[in-house]
Amino acid sequence: MLATHKTHQDRKMYSAIFMLSSWGFVIVIASFLFLYAGHKLDELLGTSPNFMFGLFFLAIFACIGRLYQDAWLKRKDV
Repeated sequence: MLATHKTHQDRKMYSAIFMLSSWGFVIVIASFLFLYAGHKLDELLGTSPNFMFGLFFLAIFACIGRLYQDAWLKRKDV
């Protein structure tokens, strides 16, 4: 009985670690994708760093907001 309880706690701990690392990848990928899209919009419209920085910060804030929302919902489950 103790062995199964311990493995359940280990899985819970590892799932939290995997969730945080996957959110790290999401933040990096989204920020680079939005940065690239903003760069292309700036080239097209001739507005040098405006869309690039705007979309970059939008991606960062949206990902961190979604991470916070996910953590808030998981907190209520525990």
